[in-house]
Amino acid sequence: MAQLDTRAKLAILADAAKYDASCASSGTAKRDSKGKKAGIGSTEGMGICHAYAPDGRCISLLKILLTNSCIFDCHYCINRKSSNVRRARFTVAEVVELTLAFYRRNYIEGLFLSSGIISSADYTMEQIVAVARALREDHGFRGYIHLKTIPDADPALVHAAGRYADRISINVELPTVVGLQRLAPDKSAPRIEGAMHAMRADIEESGDARKRFKSAPGFAPAGQSTQMIVGADAATDGDIVQKASSLYDRFGLRRVYYSAFSPIPDASAVLPLRRPPLMREHRLYQSDWLMRFYGFAPKEVVAATDATTGMLPLDIDPKLAWALKFRESFPVDVNRAPKEALLRVPGLGLKAIDAILAARRWRRLRLDDVARLTLSIAKVRPFIAAEDWRPTSLTDRADLRAHVAPKPKQMELFAA
Repeated sequence: MAQLDTRAKLAILADAAKYDASCASSGTAKRDSKGKKAGIGSTEGMGICHAYAPDGRCISLLKILLTNSCIFDCHYCINRKSSNVRRARFTVAEVVELTLAFYRRNYIEGLFLSSGIISSADYTMEQIVAVARALREDHGFRGYIHLKTIPDADPALVHAAGRYADRISINVELPTVVGLQRLAPDKSAPRIEGAMHAMRADIEESGDARKRFKSAPGFAPAGQSTQMIVGADAATDGDIVQKASSLYDRFGLRRVYYSAFSPIPDASAVLPLRRPPLMREHRLYQSDWLMRFYGFAPKEVVAATDATTGMLPLDIDPKLAWALKFRESFPVDVNRAPKEALLRVPGLGLKAIDAILAARRWRRLRLDDVARLTLSIAKVRPFIAAEDWRPTSLTDRADLRAHVAPKPKQMELFAA
């Protein structure tokens, strides 16, 4: 590998890291450099990768690879062994210095560090842990650290990563075992899931210890996440929804991220020639929210897919697709219905529903009251009843889908 200066390495390894979507900073403990234990960095404040916390705060992270060299040959990865890309590698000291330098200039509030596999899984994991250890112990860095771990590495090394990181990612890569075997023959679904299971056990054990002893050390306080590549194999949206639900239930994940497959230079012949529509990725994120925050069971989200293709519709969101298929569940009376029923109404978000529940304690709500709480009352109106409104035959009209679907221009942002 030719000798490169740090700036050249950063250009290569920051660009190589852009394919990893599992990068967010929500859910960690709040720390700063004030108080008794002074240090450098903070997980708070206003924030070259931008992740968003649930309250909308923008968190800026330095998102890089330790190296884009790899001994694995995963077909979908631009950094695979057989790929013809320019290679670079940071030393541990270089990553530490970059992180501190960017922080001191107020460019970032934390680090997202991943890597190709160099030499061996254990050696690479040792290098990743060494970066986090140096930041925490040698420099008192109290900002956010998100580490991508390697399932094939010694469990003790993965555990060590959790002692220094706020969040740990262990990517399942593809939705099905068949897809993983075909496109990433060097990786093993049982090893990946075994590492995720061990991480969950460590996180829960740490949580129990901290409840009993305030001095107990923290362990990955922002939990673990994973990523699935969408469109590189034959998995349907229904397959992906079921897989995501299983991962949440079995491993207590904070997030499942979806990354639309993007064709890469010198691509393998087994890969699709075109990327899937970005709208497909967007619909999967919406389905994820339905399961996590709106009380939908996985089978209900799957019911919103096309019975023939197993795909979610691209022109309407999954909640609306479900509502159109199960019109007998509507209209929902905004003045009487429980929260669980209001959560099923297309166009009503969590804040709007909370506002409805609060307001109806004092007065009967009219259609105009609901309109002030939503971006599109036209989308909501066929599915609710209010003091002065009932949809009568509107809910049953044959062209209702066309009536409530967004216009084509509204979808241009997510075009393929």
